[in-house]
Amino acid sequence: MISIARSVFGTKLKMGIDNLMILVLLLSVFCLIPSCVLAKHHNQKLRFDKYGRFKILQVADMHYANGKNTLCLNVLPSQNASCTDLNTTAFIQRMIHAEKPNLIVFTGDNIFGFDSLDSAKSLDAAFAPAIASNIPWVAVLGNHDQEGSLSREGVMKHIVGMKNTLSKLNPTEAHIIDGFGNYNLKVGGVKGTSFANKSVLNLYFLDSGDYSKVLPILGYDWIKPSQQFWFQRTSAKLQREYKKGPVPQKEPAPGLAYFHIPLPEYASFDSSNFTGVKLEGNGSAGISSASVNSGFFTTLVGAGDVKAVFTGHDHINDFCGKLTGINLCYAGGFGYHAYGKAGWSRRARVVVASLEKTVKGSWGNVKSIKTWKRLDDQRLTRIDAEVLWSKNSGA
Repeated sequence: MISIARSVFGTKLKMGIDNLMILVLLLSVFCLIPSCVLAKHHNQKLRFDKYGRFKILQVADMHYANGKNTLCLNVLPSQNASCTDLNTTAFIQRMIHAEKPNLIVFTGDNIFGFDSLDSAKSLDAAFAPAIASNIPWVAVLGNHDQEGSLSREGVMKHIVGMKNTLSKLNPTEAHIIDGFGNYNLKVGGVKGTSFANKSVLNLYFLDSGDYSKVLPILGYDWIKPSQQFWFQRTSAKLQREYKKGPVPQKEPAPGLAYFHIPLPEYASFDSSNFTGVKLEGNGSAGISSASVNSGFFTTLVGAGDVKAVFTGHDHINDFCGKLTGINLCYAGGFGYHAYGKAGWSRRARVVVASLEKTVKGSWGNVKSIKTWKRLDDQRLTRIDAEVLWSKNSGA
């Protein structure tokens, strides 16, 4: 297909009207293949809206399986007979309608591969509301996505080929990197302003793996040195770009990181120094992280730009706590085929970055980053609103 396309392009100047029409037909056929879809959507630029805001909806742990044939877990007795994966679908639709985000981020365990009859179909159904909304969306993998009919690489390749996604299999500049789904996205300033061509907010997505492959270490996986090296290089490059013209800046643009399995440092908090709840068991202080510390939190601190990290994995933890200047946040369990707690509503996290006004009344760089959660109840109740970072306070 590629060699034919090149041949056609190579002779286009000698074509008459009939051959030109054939070329158009050929191009329309080519655009049915995934590469054309990827080119269309992966080159889409994210930017702050005309009100100086950029809103992210985080969806953690959908655990989607087979739609109406998959029953819910840990719900009230009155819900047992009627609750299915379709409740998860309805929740996403309600959240999109209520918040109208600029980007939707799915942070792993998007499907529950073990219960899925067909992983590809489960993925299609799980992401259908995001696709239908025409809002850009991205995903990373959890520890259950690959347990069905697709390998871990196969799951991520399927996601990358879907409509409206900005997800990437891996960075093109990293020839050797662990996992699938390590990438970054830039968010430009408001169109028509002096910050329009600068990334004023940087988003990092990483594959935190599934289970340890190193014996005798048991338990969950961790972010590897190759991924940390890629992150360090990417962060340093973005900071250099931001500090140069136009509109040179002294401090780096704020960054946000998304992945599935929480870092061991999430165990640093108790009820006195976080917002939200910790309802998981007592193991590792209620945190299901890897049993080894790969040092990624130290890497984040050293980079100096990431202001908050967002994970899933522990469905009935939904807190945010700040450690060494970085907020470590859970989203709380979203999916109804995921374990939860009867009577404790499924939930989602929203993050909003807001720009400051310049002296000339235009939009400048990021002034603050705020967050809240919404519950899947009758009113989509909003809870735990807080400021994660403020330019003026520097924290």
